Amino acid sequence: MNGENGTRSYTLRIWRQDGPDRPGRFVEYPVSGIDPNMSFLEMLDQLNEELLRHGERAIEFDSDCREGICGTCGVCIDGRPHGPVPNTTTCTLRMREFPDGATITVEPFRAKAFPVVKDLVVDRSAFDRIVQKGGFVSVNVGSAPEANTVLVPKDVAEEAMDSAACIGCGACVAACPNASAALFVGAKIRHLRLMPHGQPERRRRVLSMVAQMDEEGFGNCSNHGECEAACPKSISIENIATMRREYWLALLGLL
Repeated sequence: MNGENGTRSYTLRIWRQDGPDRPGRFVEYPVSGIDPNMSFLEMLDQLNEELLRHGERAIEFDSDCREGICGTCGVCIDGRPHGPVPNTTTCTLRMREFPDGATITVEPFRAKAFPVVKDLVVDRSAFDRIVQKGGFVSVNVGSAPEANTVLVPKDVAEEAMDSAACIGCGACVAACPNASAALFVGAKIRHLRLMPHGQPERRRRVLSMVAQMDEEGFGNCSNHGECEAACPKSISIENIATMRREYWLALLGLL
């Protein structure tokens, strides 16, 4: 670490775009005095404070929980969704992962279904519309039953929890060469497919969610596996296989 008190300096190449219909371009910003234990978003906060002091417009980016839970903070860092560290969201990525003096390129997720709103902010409401088509249980099951009334094997419950861990950040779409949302949709379908209360609406759920996914303009899955590698929650591509199996069973009237 070459800076004063062990701090680091970087050159940031950041995508700036004034609005959805405006042209974008990369702009370079030198930053210094960066604590290696600072998060990537805190580093952007520091840069924004400097821009505002000089009367410039702050860089727009999404964030909320800053604990790797909400999935709001997705950006591409050096060409990778959420940056170079596996199983890490942008908000939990630390600056110690980047060598002192490095040039870091930051840009929004690129996908037709995720149009750029401003700078690093993209519109991911397509995911919301897919979930609205079936990512829930609408059957009235009354009040919460006693826990042991409907037994769920431990291994099945854990599989369902693995799928439910999807935070809907969109890294799978950004990493896929086809901009496919199959991993996201597969995780939502498999989560409910494994649970007892998800059984009555299996057919309607998979047909509706897949149809909405196609309508939103996401690409087809061609089994590259980049989605699984980029997912900060390690969602397995087995979820895609489950989605396909459910879809064909629904088409054949076997659900």
